[in-house]
Amino acid sequence: MTVGEGNSAYGRKEFTRSKSHFSDRVTADGRDGWPVEPGRYRLVVSRACPWASRAVISRRLLGLDHALSLAIADPIQDDRSWRFSLDPDGRDPVLGIRYLKEAYDARETGYPGGVSVPALVDEPSGRLVTNDYQRITLDLATEWTELHRDGAPDLYPAALRDEIDEVMADVYEDVNNGVYKAGFANNQKAYDEACTAVFSRLALLSKRLSGQRYLVGDAITEADIRLFTTLVRFDAVYHGHFKCNRWKLSEDPVLWAYARDLFQTPGFGDTVDFDHIKRHYYQVHTGINPTGIVPMGPDLSGWLSPHGRQDLGGRPFGDGTPPGPVRESETVPPEGRP
Repeated sequence: MTVGEGNSAYGRKEFTRSKSHFSDRVTADGRDGWPVEPGRYRLVVSRACPWASRAVISRRLLGLDHALSLAIADPIQDDRSWRFSLDPDGRDPVLGIRYLKEAYDARETGYPGGVSVPALVDEPSGRLVTNDYQRITLDLATEWTELHRDGAPDLYPAALRDEIDEVMADVYEDVNNGVYKAGFANNQKAYDEACTAVFSRLALLSKRLSGQRYLVGDAITEADIRLFTTLVRFDAVYHGHFKCNRWKLSEDPVLWAYARDLFQTPGFGDTVDFDHIKRHYYQVHTGINPTGIVPMGPDLSGWLSPHGRQDLGGRPFGDGTPPGPVRESETVPPEGRP
């Protein structure tokens, strides 16, 4: 999620998603100059942001918390960028900066595209390494394998990558990015087209998931992570704030059960902060919610209700095991949980 062009502009100009300007990769062989090393990099995220939440979930499922530190930005940012006002003295305790923009500036001046999360920052130099949200999680799954926990799942299995990539491309175009195109549309035609695409794709996904527990294969993959981060925000913000209101997620029996199944799986729901999500969308996007009022609903208790998806079989972690307990310092506060 990007900051830099003015949050009040959302809904007043045509929406386009910027490509990641910093596309270096952290790899096992260090071919871009950034080798995988335990304790070297800091993952900067917002729990409000679906793109950043992918990386939070992947890091937890793979057990990389011992090797890759986590910085959580305030969900209420300003036009200067994501800020560390949740931390003592308003500074990230590791990087020593107040705004993520400082790490971007340390890497390059005059860069295009604004300041976005997730971002990987090199701790020794304080320089941004990459903000390529499409690639970061794939590299965590495939390049950081020597640092994975024992029992880590294979989130991007080689034999299924073509199918995973195909599913993820459709999910990105019509769902992940589609809700933004609807929510930030500045004319009726753009909204109608985007909203129609969102619900057409959700209907196809519901049909696909009616007979199988996960999107590809019999275990959780990167494709499930990418769909989940939009679904978990759907009723809380996209249905009302983004006007994606043909129906609620909770009104589709298949997708609602699928989302609850993942939410109740260690590594998913225990990373979700509904308080951060709601306050960010409703208070930051003043172009479409000028009052900044945050709605009281929806009721979150349903996320913990039985889902019945285990009857479809499947193995959540494949040949692996669930991740251990959440680190105390990374536990979502009570106000953000069902």
